[in-house]
Amino acid sequence: MKQQTPTNIEVQRKQELLNRIAPGLLTWYDKSRRSLPWREEPTPHRVWVSEIMLQQTRVEAVKPYFARFMERLPDIEALAEVDDDELLKLWEGLGYYSRARNLKAAAQQIVTEYGGEMPSDYRELLKLKGIGSYTAGAVSSIAFKQPNPAVDGNVLRVLARMECFGESIGSDKVKKRFREALRDIYPTGECGAFTSALMELGETVCTVGTPSCARCPVAAYCAAHRCGEEALYPVLPEKKPRRIENRRVLLLLCGDMCAVQRRADTGLLASMWELPNDLLPDAPETGEPCGEAVHIFSHVEWHMRGYIVRCREKLPGYVWVTRAEREALAMPTAFRYYRKKLEEMGY
Repeated sequence: MKQQTPTNIEVQRKQELLNRIAPGLLTWYDKSRRSLPWREEPTPHRVWVSEIMLQQTRVEAVKPYFARFMERLPDIEALAEVDDDELLKLWEGLGYYSRARNLKAAAQQIVTEYGGEMPSDYRELLKLKGIGSYTAGAVSSIAFKQPNPAVDGNVLRVLARMECFGESIGSDKVKKRFREALRDIYPTGECGAFTSALMELGETVCTVGTPSCARCPVAAYCAAHRCGEEALYPVLPEKKPRRIENRRVLLLLCGDMCAVQRRADTGLLASMWELPNDLLPDAPETGEPCGEAVHIFSHVEWHMRGYIVRCREKLPGYVWVTRAEREALAMPTAFRYYRKKLEEMGY
């Protein structure tokens, strides 16, 4: 009898994993998958835009943004040529605005370096602005049917529970480990469906906290489920506390206009329009208080106090706009509370 080598044993183990998991998962996905606009027409452009939008954002929140974005920017050429202010207005409310700027920059790369056609090669996709291993895997597998995994938090959660993986899933090393393991078991001809099925399982069944194991098509092969320890996995990286900034927001009014200003070209909310604001000083406040609001970013919290200041003349250093002009500007949701105050006053 021919003795098996460690390499042969590993190949056999991975093939057995594929034989056990893939068929049931693909059958479940075919019957249970949600109907999503980017799934029904998975062109490279649509898959790419949807995956960027879905980063840090819920599916239901993305749907209307995706529809509006595709209506205005249906292809890579249109995205490459769109005015920055219009692009940010289309993105307004989705947050993480660097994603939108990176989309445009990558579209310009595609036009100049790839003749307007998104490259199908995984390594070429990684060269595009704002595209990392996850997005490259999603576009490669879903749009181009290639065996390149897209490992995000949902997929990591599924895989960590499958094998009771006891290390933190936050490191690039761990993500690479799972990408390589998945790449070897991708079913031929079903690359896009397999990627989408893993994502769907993590989003709808193998969820954060208490998963719906009774509905899971691969629960029988899940080590965490067999041990009744689903809640222990995955092991998450320790979160750093967010920095708190106390800010003063000024509603500067003059006639039928209010003051706005544009943020710097780099940093948080780069190039967005905003209401005048600064770090809350220790000196006594001026103006009429109009309420407090909190907005949470990934690494910082703004604790805001608003003040209405009625000006006899337009103060220099600001851009003064009417209500219609202000509503046409891309302004972050951090100022939603104070924008509503302006609307209530007719501004």
